[in-house]
Amino acid sequence: MQSAVGAALGAAHAGADPQVRPADAQFGDYQSNLALGLAKQLRQKPRDLAQAIADQLTAGGWFQRVEIAGPGFINLTLSDAAVLEAAAGMFDDERLGVAAAQQPDRVVVDYGSPNLAKEMHIGHLRSSIIGDAIVRVLRFAGHQVVLQNHIGDWGTPFGMLLEQLIDRGWDQAGDHSLADLNRLYEEARARFDSEPAFAERCRQRVVKLQGGDEESLAFWRRLISESCAHMNHVFALLGVLLRDSDLRGESFYNPRLAQVVEDLRSGGLLVESDGAQVVFCEGFTSKTGAPLPLIVRKSDGGYGYAATDLAAARFRVHELGATRVVYVVDARQSDHFAMVFWTLRKAGWAAPEVALEHVAFGTILGPDKKPFKTRSGGTVKLAEVLEEAVGRARAALDAKDRGLDDAELGRIARAVGVGAVKYADLSSDRIKDYVFDYDRMLALEGNTAPYLQYAYVRVQSILRRASEESGELRLAGSALLISDPIERQLMLLLLRLPRVVEQVVRSLEPHRLCGYLYELASLVHQFHERCPVLKAPEPALRNSRLALSELAGRSLRQGLELLGVSVVDRM
Repeated sequence: MQSAVGAALGAAHAGADPQVRPADAQFGDYQSNLALGLAKQLRQKPRDLAQAIADQLTAGGWFQRVEIAGPGFINLTLSDAAVLEAAAGMFDDERLGVAAAQQPDRVVVDYGSPNLAKEMHIGHLRSSIIGDAIVRVLRFAGHQVVLQNHIGDWGTPFGMLLEQLIDRGWDQAGDHSLADLNRLYEEARARFDSEPAFAERCRQRVVKLQGGDEESLAFWRRLISESCAHMNHVFALLGVLLRDSDLRGESFYNPRLAQVVEDLRSGGLLVESDGAQVVFCEGFTSKTGAPLPLIVRKSDGGYGYAATDLAAARFRVHELGATRVVYVVDARQSDHFAMVFWTLRKAGWAAPEVALEHVAFGTILGPDKKPFKTRSGGTVKLAEVLEEAVGRARAALDAKDRGLDDAELGRIARAVGVGAVKYADLSSDRIKDYVFDYDRMLALEGNTAPYLQYAYVRVQSILRRASEESGELRLAGSALLISDPIERQLMLLLLRLPRVVEQVVRSLEPHRLCGYLYELASLVHQFHERCPVLKAPEPALRNSRLALSELAGRSLRQGLELLGVSVVDRM
């Protein structure tokens, strides 16, 4: 398309974006809107411009048909030879046609981010798995990715917990399980809300902690150790990539906070408001229309979340060398991050070419369409959610005699159960809320992980039987043929994978990949229903359909791996 544009309009336009996208099947394989935009620049009629470009395309062997439609759309139908050539190239490429970025970004992804000293709950699910999918896609696309688990190991919650521990007279060397700490935190929270004197002591404890008070730090170290063990257990259940080496909690930035305040003050951005040191960001107001402050240092001398986030961003840009910084944090923090980003730009700490992106997401809802809670109204523990999903998957497997041993059934149940929870989240547009429903997640029909996993299992079953019948399979892209329209349709869909990966890299929206994989799994099932593989009427056709099945299986597996969803060979 670019070559045709250059030939039709001259070298000045040869680099124009062809704006090619998959078309509705009734119009062709692809459609280009390029002429509509260029026509305004060149002051020409869109249809005339489209025809000039189309005239350059019909001369080659790539297209079976090139047509102009409507006000100037260019509809493109590839020749079968072109489809086969491209599909063969994809088959013979380990990366399935996904080219590595020529100018890779160095991307820092802030995700996971639980508050320590409390058990991880359902509210920690989305950041962890959305962030993980983004990391996997960016790495596969060739970008340098730095993982950052910005844990909440500082601030008011710790002040509350430490003060409660001290009041209870617990020995700092004692063995306190996370369940004990959960109970203590709930007690502290209730006291904080009802006892002004205790609340003030908690705030002062935070100031002491931030100031390096040794008693406070001794308790704090014990809490961190216990909390990290729990966090790593849950991350292992989820299959999340975060490791201890990626931990960089709020405490890490504590020595840098005073400099943040000083630099903002010297830059003329910091002002005093009700005893606090704040930044007033242009365009941000409260519901009453009053300027909305970004609190950097509180009136009691403690630092606000903004100070830590500003220090973290400076570290990521200046010391980690980030060209793109991604924050996977729920949508309720949108204003906060917008103000932090404004301050970073205004202070000159993030150059215009450094991308600052808030990957916002909605809330997980219960059946009542309210934030997901236990029946008693308590917080749903994340580890229990995952174990419940695995247990349900195992029960479904046990209901049928599949001839698999206990260890294999356990492995499959974990892949299906955890995969179902993760995929149900990722397949929803992340900005939207969604209802948590085990039955829907684990269904073998519809846009679910089990449906996609089963499509992959079906491919593996066919390839396994073919190998048993004929010995070792040595398939190649050159074996591909088109004998039925659905084979051509499947090849065209497979060829969209690189484009979908590129879209996710740009938009950081994993549901785009989920939608593609669901469409692919559905078409794979249709292909196998309509086109006999092992009983194909002739050897060449059998080899072609085996190769197409293998290519589809590889694409399903790669796509699911990018989402952090495991595949299994049997199910």
